Amino acid sequence: MPEVLEPVRPAVRRLHRPLLLMVASMTLLLAVSAVGMVTDDRVLLGASVWAKPLKFAVSFIVYGLTLAWLLSLPHKAGRWTWWMATLLAVTGMVDVGVVVVQAARGTFSHFNQADDPFTDGIMLVFGIGVQLLMLANFVLAGLLIFQRVGDRVLAWAIRAGLAFVIAGIGLGFWIPARSAEVWTAIDAAGHAVPLASQHNVGVPDGGPGLPLTGWSTVGGDLRIPHFVGLHGLQVMLAVALVLGLPAGRVARLRAERTRVGLTLVAAAAYAGLIVLVTWQAVRGQPLIHPDGRTLGALALLVAATAAAGWAVVAAGGRRLS
Repeated sequence: MPEVLEPVRPAVRRLHRPLLLMVASMTLLLAVSAVGMVTDDRVLLGASVWAKPLKFAVSFIVYGLTLAWLLSLPHKAGRWTWWMATLLAVTGMVDVGVVVVQAARGTFSHFNQADDPFTDGIMLVFGIGVQLLMLANFVLAGLLIFQRVGDRVLAWAIRAGLAFVIAGIGLGFWIPARSAEVWTAIDAAGHAVPLASQHNVGVPDGGPGLPLTGWSTVGGDLRIPHFVGLHGLQVMLAVALVLGLPAGRVARLRAERTRVGLTLVAAAAYAGLIVLVTWQAVRGQPLIHPDGRTLGALALLVAATAAAGWAVVAAGGRRLS
């Protein structure tokens, strides 16, 4: 059994219960939102009012399961990580609950500046929840990045992945910081609602978007780098798994040093991807319509990654000979 998989079996018995409760609630929300998208014809900025709850449910399911497994691995400061993960689970359910309530009301959950007591109260809860959610993620990342969890390959994958999560959170907070001008959008009932920020660049929020994600197909969209960063942990764990599975059969991957090197190359490539999609978005460019400069930067990133990966594997081969 590859080293990266050795901790899996005992870890299953120690999964974090509050995170699993959060995952269960998000799974229920996923089903409700899917039904709502079919049966409820109300829209916000051209998308179903239930599209945002559905996307949040999927994201929290993936992140919750990943974190529950990760925290079941032997690590230091387990009491601190347990409580921070519990805070994350609770605030995650509260904040997504606000998203659901606002969707059911046919109005906006993010940046809503409507002047009524209920909106003021629920946005206050939402804002506090976001701050606590960010705090929990920062503390968890700080506790886990500076220790070794699992073998060296898995440890570096976790460190890089958590760093990407923090970068994704930062990019999420950059959206309102970058575009703080109040503008007016129309809710599902036809009422004008003041919003404090926009995530699109070069075009108003709403309009044509990609299926499921809703990312703009006519302008830049800052939600893209935010998403790419937030899910870097899953990508890096997948890299560690992919490198570990053939390690027993492929001589060049047998050495842990080689797999660590390839993991670091993958991490550098993913960091470059985050920078690339951020640069593309801030120039008001849709993800699916890259210009020559974006394609050139992507080609350079791919070439540099391939060269670095080849160098790591070649160095490993020389040590075998």
